[in-house]
Amino acid sequence: MNYEQAEKLLKKCGQEHVLAYWKKLGKKEREELLAQIATLEPKSIAQCQGALKTGADVPDSSKGKAPKVAVLKGKKLAEAVAAGEKELKAGRVAALLVAGGQGSRLGYDGPKGCYQIGPVTDAPLFYFHARKILARTIRYGKPIPFYVMTSEANNEATVKCFEENDYFGLNPDDVFFFTQGMWPGMTKDGKIILDKPGHIFMSPDGHGGLLAALKRSGALADMKKRGIKSVFFFQVDNPLVEIADPAFVGYHVLNKSEYSLKLCAKRDPKEKVGMPMQFGKTFRMVEYTEMTDEQCTRLGKDGKLYFLYGSPAIHVFDRAFLDREASKAMPLHLAFKKIPFVDAKGAVVKPSEPNGYKFEKFIFDILPNAKTAAFLAFDQKDEFSPVKNAEGSDSPATCRADMQAKWRRWMAECGIQCSDKVPVEIDPVYAVDAAELAKIGICLGAE
Repeated sequence: MNYEQAEKLLKKCGQEHVLAYWKKLGKKEREELLAQIATLEPKSIAQCQGALKTGADVPDSSKGKAPKVAVLKGKKLAEAVAAGEKELKAGRVAALLVAGGQGSRLGYDGPKGCYQIGPVTDAPLFYFHARKILARTIRYGKPIPFYVMTSEANNEATVKCFEENDYFGLNPDDVFFFTQGMWPGMTKDGKIILDKPGHIFMSPDGHGGLLAALKRSGALADMKKRGIKSVFFFQVDNPLVEIADPAFVGYHVLNKSEYSLKLCAKRDPKEKVGMPMQFGKTFRMVEYTEMTDEQCTRLGKDGKLYFLYGSPAIHVFDRAFLDREASKAMPLHLAFKKIPFVDAKGAVVKPSEPNGYKFEKFIFDILPNAKTAAFLAFDQKDEFSPVKNAEGSDSPATCRADMQAKWRRWMAECGIQCSDKVPVEIDPVYAVDAAELAKIGICLGAE
């Protein structure tokens, strides 16, 4: 893109001020600014401006009902596992990881997926995800292609982490990296914010941005070419997740679902998790901030919370559904933040109060568009322990403890008692569950 093309595009968007400092910029700064401008789309700019005028679309959740959530046991569990294993053996399952975040909240300078979480080995989060995929690939004899969504900020470091670790044993041909989109920050009146004279303030477009990114990168086309039918979605900060779990995949397939969600019981009535609700024949994810106190504390006939099950963002999508949704505009969520800006004299100002908006898209906003949806309960202690905070709950310390507690439960099922004082770590390729651990015949001492 050259200056004339940039000027034409910005004029179409009503954002000519982006080039206000052009004459003061050096060659490299001009090239970088033109590269940013080239990513701007008039339709997207107009959507952001429209969201600023109308505000966030928060439908009334008061008429929402709790959806039917399945708990698989006995024959139904066996049927789901068999159906899921059939899909895995046929090579029709893919894994999709959202890994665009940095580890800044953990005091770590780098991609969150590179954060060392192994209780014994200090292996990174990426290790546990990749090794689980490898374990199921070995077990079922077919590759599970691994699609990893990064961000502009961490893509290079993420790819380097995989390369330096020999892709954690995976075939590099089955690992597909792609970056999520970026949205410009805007003032209240819809003007793009410059955080430097030659730089537009940009922020990631949220995990909902993966749909456009999947299409733009060619990942969706790659899935179709490989014959993928079911896509297992998860987030990078949860090393306990059972990736491509046969029971979940099977339940999804048996229900002919387009969008399936794993849900876990809330730890307290006002836990900060999204709640799926049913409105007539459709479903929608309701943010905890949208729920009333009465909804949060309402009890069902069984004496338990009526809205008991929250979403930890563990999904299975029908690939054709993702393909269908990828070309559609998604709702925007606004966040009013403190954003550095350039004043009239060209000086950078760091505001003390919020002054601009960031825009995000959330993947669960496509839930109402699913022709069929399914909801499966799971035990939080077995599959969900995120690394979000440096200390306290959902921290590295709690996650490592939960990982080891899970492995110790497996060992106990195999007749091995291990002291809580002894650090424990099991490579997922060695055993992906207690049954596999028992078959191998472990030889471990116990204190």
